[in-house]
Amino acid sequence: MTSNSAPLPGLIRLAAIAMAAVACIEAQNPPTMFPPVRGLHEMVAAANNMEVEAGYRVLTQGGNAVDAGVASVLAASVTELSRFGLGGEMPLLVKMAGKPPVAISGVGIAPAKATVEFYQHRPPEPWEDSAHMAPVPMQGILSAITPGVFDGLILALDKYGTKSFAEVVAPAMEYAREGFAMPEEFGGMLRGYQRIISLWPSSMKFFYPEGVPTPRGEIFREPMLASTFQELIDAEKKAKGNRAAKLRAVRDLFYKGDIARRIGDFCEKNNGLIAYNDMANFHADADAPKMGTYRGYEVYKPGFWTQGPVMIEALNLLEGYDLKAMGHNSPQYLHTVVEAVKLAFADRDQYYGDPKFSKIPEDILLSKDYAAERRKLIDPQHASIESRPGSFGMRVNMPTAQGNGRGEVNDTTCVNVVDRQGNAFSATPSGAWLPSVIAGDTGIPLTSRLQSFVMTPGHPNELKPGKRPRVTLSPTLITKAGKLEMILSTPGGDNQDQALLQVILNILDFGMSPQEAVEAPRFQTEHFYSSFGNHEFVPGKLNLEGRIPKATADALNALGHRVTVAGDWSNSSAPTVIWSHDGVLNGAADPRRARFVFGR
Repeated sequence: MTSNSAPLPGLIRLAAIAMAAVACIEAQNPPTMFPPVRGLHEMVAAANNMEVEAGYRVLTQGGNAVDAGVASVLAASVTELSRFGLGGEMPLLVKMAGKPPVAISGVGIAPAKATVEFYQHRPPEPWEDSAHMAPVPMQGILSAITPGVFDGLILALDKYGTKSFAEVVAPAMEYAREGFAMPEEFGGMLRGYQRIISLWPSSMKFFYPEGVPTPRGEIFREPMLASTFQELIDAEKKAKGNRAAKLRAVRDLFYKGDIARRIGDFCEKNNGLIAYNDMANFHADADAPKMGTYRGYEVYKPGFWTQGPVMIEALNLLEGYDLKAMGHNSPQYLHTVVEAVKLAFADRDQYYGDPKFSKIPEDILLSKDYAAERRKLIDPQHASIESRPGSFGMRVNMPTAQGNGRGEVNDTTCVNVVDRQGNAFSATPSGAWLPSVIAGDTGIPLTSRLQSFVMTPGHPNELKPGKRPRVTLSPTLITKAGKLEMILSTPGGDNQDQALLQVILNILDFGMSPQEAVEAPRFQTEHFYSSFGNHEFVPGKLNLEGRIPKATADALNALGHRVTVAGDWSNSSAPTVIWSHDGVLNGAADPRRARFVFGR
């Protein structure tokens, strides 16, 4: 016994040294809930394994990042109808290796019949309180703009992809026709929304083929949507000419052919506003994204038809501070970032809208000189309570709304892809979320994005026929000296850019890995005019995740923030990130919602 036990003190010392070393490593690199995903060649990030598989399948078949991104978005339109459907909308950033980034606006337009006067005189919907109606219903057929995402996908595929429509839609077709296992969130929403969905027989037939919600894990099929996909595939197959001509035939069937007619006929018969001509007159756009710089990086966002430039404005303000010296999520740091975000959102609420209809003072809003002046408004000792947009002689007073529109905003998904050539695809597909109206036998759910317009006369985002609503959707692409560095996007409605901003600061200023950055505790200010429903303004409200210490929350309350401490993982956004750094692709998937990333 003695001889066998003699080595124990030495082993204990070695074990103690090893445990101390592990503790030291863990202190420097705390474990994450979701394991980091890294690769050297290509990576796909989206909301579920089926979407990621769709993109990755196309990559392994020789497709590039755009081919794979389109495939993932199409798969999302089948498997993630809780958050997004084919009748929705999508801003997209594309960067082909060695080329400047491009923004694609797959965002639909207000129908010709959609006027301020129409909505001022509409009766309440069955779910609405007539005393507190939103200007536009938060759900239902009257909140639909024209489907925009599909044209955005075809435009991206035509200009920057290499595959046929049949090839990129194959995974989505498989999931629609053969079925997929019902996810928890999708299934849960079908249970929760059955009463309101029962108002629309076409939706009942689509979502409840057996009259009851499909339980989680059981097979769910979408034969109507599969039939529409097949029509589009057949149009491509029958078309004469080159690849571009064949893709144009697919697009024309959707927007000028039988599918457009069926959508228009359905809306006419069900008191909707979308007509065939609205479909035929819509075209997705491609243009240069807006660009700002932050500490040597170039940050690209879609234009002022989104809230994307908010991030550039906030980064311009924050570049004047030593954030690292403040300490991550310290009271001083959080106060400074929150106040910068408030100023950026105030400009969004006042000046952003469809540039085709309004002159946006974008050169001023995105300038470093403007940020230097605005930075003086950040009081280190007091939280601001008013909305404080810049003044350019064009200010329009926003109404202060009361009540609510009796509906939820279920928002958005995200798709990010980088391929082995260094091409990148970053998108936030959105709209047509549950509870959605299915357009007849097309299997296509209509969006409810028209609610993002305001009725304020003269406002850049005032409702007008043919106009894009200013959307919250906001993918992000970052380069350094012109070379791809990072792409990231998230769901979250109005919260998207402040969540993405915190992730970017976590990586660039605090040296976190992408997975650490998305999992770090976050804040969410509601100090802006909501983009949905009644467009309420909630002055000073600041939500903190419960993992932020109570002392920090108390300090922010003392500065005048109206703090609410919520659950530990309660932030409403859930980004995915692909960071291309030193030859390695570093992926991240936020565990706050179902997110998934895979690469090699």
